[in-house]
Amino acid sequence: MSNLEPEQVNQAESAPSSPENAPESPEKKEESALYYTKWQQRMMKKGYVVTPKVKKPAKQNAIEWIATLVGALLLVLLLIPRAQAEEVATSAKACIIIDEASGRVLLSHNAETPLPMASTTKVMTALLAIERGNLGDPVTCSRNAFGVPGTSIYLSQGETLSLRDMLYGLMLASGNDAAVAIAEHIGGTAEEFCRMMTARAAELGCQNTVFLTPHGLPCDGHYTTAHDLALIARQAMTQPLFREIVSTRRATIPWEGRPYSRVLSSNNKLLATYEGATGIKTGYTRKAGRCLVFGAERNGMRIIGVVLNCPDWFDEAARLMDACFETYTMARVLGPTMAAGKIAVIDGRQASARLCAMQDLRVPLCEGESAQVVLDVPQAVRAPGYAGQHIGTAQVVVGGKALASCEIVLSEYVESKRLALDVRRVVSRWML
Repeated sequence: MSNLEPEQVNQAESAPSSPENAPESPEKKEESALYYTKWQQRMMKKGYVVTPKVKKPAKQNAIEWIATLVGALLLVLLLIPRAQAEEVATSAKACIIIDEASGRVLLSHNAETPLPMASTTKVMTALLAIERGNLGDPVTCSRNAFGVPGTSIYLSQGETLSLRDMLYGLMLASGNDAAVAIAEHIGGTAEEFCRMMTARAAELGCQNTVFLTPHGLPCDGHYTTAHDLALIARQAMTQPLFREIVSTRRATIPWEGRPYSRVLSSNNKLLATYEGATGIKTGYTRKAGRCLVFGAERNGMRIIGVVLNCPDWFDEAARLMDACFETYTMARVLGPTMAAGKIAVIDGRQASARLCAMQDLRVPLCEGESAQVVLDVPQAVRAPGYAGQHIGTAQVVVGGKALASCEIVLSEYVESKRLALDVRRVVSRWML
């Protein structure tokens, strides 16, 4: 049987107006309704199912449309992640600042847009060299490393420096020759080292990063994002030597064949002008513009930032960091001296035992925010138990996102009922 609306059966028989659309007078409406019902019966005998179209009043349509629009807007607002509120106006083509401890994004703009990054590439070059190399090993400048264009520490072909000294030349003077020498020392070839760099970036959670050079000179297909570069810098800053190098304003390293040493000076003006600055790396090419990876520490809060293609890089970095330090404060959520909850005790002389964290957990919070502690522990622990015994884990959640985690342990000794009974038995027998 066909399912047709009235306008679809015009060839079989003209459809009358539906009762809902009939004239306004009662007599006309009743007559129209009777005629419409008889027409429906005739059409059904012919094998049709008639579904009348009923027009809604214009006012009702408008109200429903407005209600639908408001509902859709509310749904969008509920689904937008908190990161959207962190968007910031900036002179940089892309930027981001994260909390070094938790990785929380404090502010950003176009942070997931792939862009060239010039010599800030060397943050990953240095990280991989420190992770894979021996700092005392000799690194020799090959024919490939000698005379690489751009910034240089003027290595002679065949000249040898320790990996540690090469890293100072790489990060302070931004030596492109040092970058190639290090890449060949660690990876065998610069090409293989770049594959290692890209793979390591992926391990750190970088989703839009490809390294094709160890120094960052212009090369199609060599790119990262502000967010990815911040993740790389965050990992690099866990290395004490890296942290030491990038916070150094001036250093000397040997210069083979000369009676004096190389004097290396950092181009990062923030080290001299911004209170608490911790580094990290400058970079510039005509294609990438001015790029800067930077960091600072104030009031127990460490932050890492990136600006890509930013004409006023140092001033803008300082302005963005000021905004973060003014907006966020570090809150201690858990620690060894803070109660993290209780756990039931089985076969113990006490019904429950106190829990604590093995380490301090601090997260950045802005005014009006709160942190939630989510424990992943069993329902009960069997006695005996000792202080420091592993029980489970805790996560600190802010705005629905886990920012930090740590081990949860017993904070006290839990005596067993059975042990106490056995001791009493031994004592009573000894007294007899």
